[in-house]
Amino acid sequence: MLSRRNLTLSGLGVALAATGLRRSPATAAEQFPVSKPEAEWKAELTPAQYDTLRGHGTERPGSSPFDKIYAAGEYRCAGCGQPLFSSETKYDSGTGWPSFYTPFEKAVGFSTDHKLASPRTEVHCSRCGGHLGHVFDDGPPPTGKRYCMNGVAMTFTPHSEK
Repeated sequence: MLSRRNLTLSGLGVALAATGLRRSPATAAEQFPVSKPEAEWKAELTPAQYDTLRGHGTERPGSSPFDKIYAAGEYRCAGCGQPLFSSETKYDSGTGWPSFYTPFEKAVGFSTDHKLASPRTEVHCSRCGGHLGHVFDDGPPPTGKRYCMNGVAMTFTPHSEK
């Protein structure tokens, strides 16, 4: 039987998850080639970029213009400019977030995100550690992966501007 204490604690856990509980801004920045004090990140990034890249936030689905852009080019980290994904690997996943089936080699790193009921694989920039999104095993061939990225965490450089 569920006790009042367990019910209260369960409700608190659900409430915290529903409020979009965020990790504190990245504190282990020294482990990445690009490392800056949090005050510098905050000054250089927009509030939405800072919330996502440094605070592990998530933009609302359908809010990124990158979700529907299919021009030839590269998607880069908004924090450090590192190339992350080619437009050639982008596809419409129907999720409301820009999705790719593979990143550039060594462009991203991974960690486990325990914010929701089941663990997810978080994707971050391998150069600055900025949070980009998550990867799932329901993508198209040839990888079967869906790199579901926050558009605010990236910039787009058309091939004509490279």
